Amino acid sequence: MSLLTIKRRPQAQLGEWAAQLPPVIAQVLASRGIVDAQQLDLGLRHLPHFNQLKGAIEAAERLAQAIQADHAICICGDFDADGATSTALMMSVLQAMGAKRISYIVPNRFADGYGLSPAVVAQAQQQGAELIVTVDSGISCHAGVQAAKAAGIDVIVTDHHLPPNELPPANIIVNPNLADCPFPSPNIAGVGVAFYVLLALRHVLREQGQEVPNLAQWLDLVALGTVADVVKLDGVNRILVQQGLQRIRAGHCRPGIAALLQVANRDPQQLQAADLGFALGPRINAAGRLDDMAAGIECLLANNLTTAQQLAAQLDQLNQARRSIETEMREEAEAYVAQLNTTEHLPAAMVLYQPGWHQGVVGIVAGRVKDQYHRPVIAFADSDDGLLKGSARSIPGLHIRDVLERVHSQHPQLIERFGGHAMAAGLSLAADNLEAFREAFVTQVDEWVDESTLTQTIWSDGELDGSCLQEPFVRQLEAYGPWGQGFPEPLFDGEFRIVQQRLVGERHLKLVLESADRTVVDAIAFNVDLTVWPDASVRTIHAAYKVQLNHFRGRTSVQLQLEHFNALR
Repeated sequence: MSLLTIKRRPQAQLGEWAAQLPPVIAQVLASRGIVDAQQLDLGLRHLPHFNQLKGAIEAAERLAQAIQADHAICICGDFDADGATSTALMMSVLQAMGAKRISYIVPNRFADGYGLSPAVVAQAQQQGAELIVTVDSGISCHAGVQAAKAAGIDVIVTDHHLPPNELPPANIIVNPNLADCPFPSPNIAGVGVAFYVLLALRHVLREQGQEVPNLAQWLDLVALGTVADVVKLDGVNRILVQQGLQRIRAGHCRPGIAALLQVANRDPQQLQAADLGFALGPRINAAGRLDDMAAGIECLLANNLTTAQQLAAQLDQLNQARRSIETEMREEAEAYVAQLNTTEHLPAAMVLYQPGWHQGVVGIVAGRVKDQYHRPVIAFADSDDGLLKGSARSIPGLHIRDVLERVHSQHPQLIERFGGHAMAAGLSLAADNLEAFREAFVTQVDEWVDESTLTQTIWSDGELDGSCLQEPFVRQLEAYGPWGQGFPEPLFDGEFRIVQQRLVGERHLKLVLESADRTVVDAIAFNVDLTVWPDASVRTIHAAYKVQLNHFRGRTSVQLQLEHFNALR
């Protein structure tokens, strides 16, 4: 297993804004970059104006022209939850604003690859498209944009991924990460960029005297795509997510999201941002991983609950199949890692491959193994073109795309193609080159990391006393969310006496704990090591935990979710 250390966050300086807050909550917020009270006001009025997003007005004017001239518009999406929500958002809002000839294409992960390719343009051409709008993709799709231009089709690229040195020759590009874009948040997801373009379109159409809908009614989609894409929850994203969550909790969400909440057994009124990421996102992603993302998009576009429930059930079945495939693949991966780990020292990086692994699931497996062992991991699967397709996941302190670039520069014959960013990347190589690549990759990572990089650090917000292990405090803490990437959910640590322990489900440990000041509280630890727990001989543990409200059979109680714990005596 990985080296692991729990460190407490340093005490932050508190300003006047913190005077009315409990000291624990004030420290939690200050350590996440809150320096004034306005940052805690997540009202829509604090969103930056759409005219700060370079290209948004130009894109809106071109869309308005297409709507008025009744041109055929084709939305080109991506096969993940951000792409699905972006596609559904564009389709739904453009139709509400008067677009009649509108369709979408999402590339098939296995047949088409990523983004606007010449093959996707050919499909759009067959549909008679006069304007292509990419969402959550397009910024690196030179060949596809050129194919569209050659066919006489205009292209608007809306994307949030980092742009290459040379931009594709699209008519208009909207991307907050363009070097000359003044938009204050480079972190908005693809669905956030699409939302901003539609805000600009609403403005353009209103100026022309057209009645237009309030876009707040689509914020449930924006929240879902933003959380599912694990982008940083900066100020702009926190507003978008919070506003979407509030609409869902109030029952103002589209039938597809209501149906997904039903199959995921989540109560809309108690919904937290984490539920969007762990319950809804994977069900939509399963369509793109195993089948065709159209099922996910159609669920989000469904205009009645009956249709939405049928599609949500289909997505739920795909997700169960994905989990079954993933479990089998992960067990095979762990067996391989166990062989490596016989000397007590894992290598600095891991390259995994088994014949028969599923191309749509290797990214999840790489991520799970990376989380378990705190090592950069690349998992490969066979693909239809005869190459191995790999998905890489990294750890803080190691830029995985830079490592692949270095390997490619030193061994240009090994990697066919690659791309990505700091924490995740994709690559293809010939099966015959796998062992040589494994050696080159592990050697390169070895040179870039040290023991501190390979030691997993859990950052704690300190210890809670018994008064904080009560429902009023937990409700107050929850109210300062949404929590997520870049604005992490509060995590605390301390010593507890075990009052009771038992297994629930297959691998979950349910505990009753007593704190140092004799407060008794329920706790749960998911997916424990069954060779170690439960252990009746252990009486005291040190635990890092999240404090939550558990809603069960109409009763609400405080529960600790143990993220890491070890026996003391």
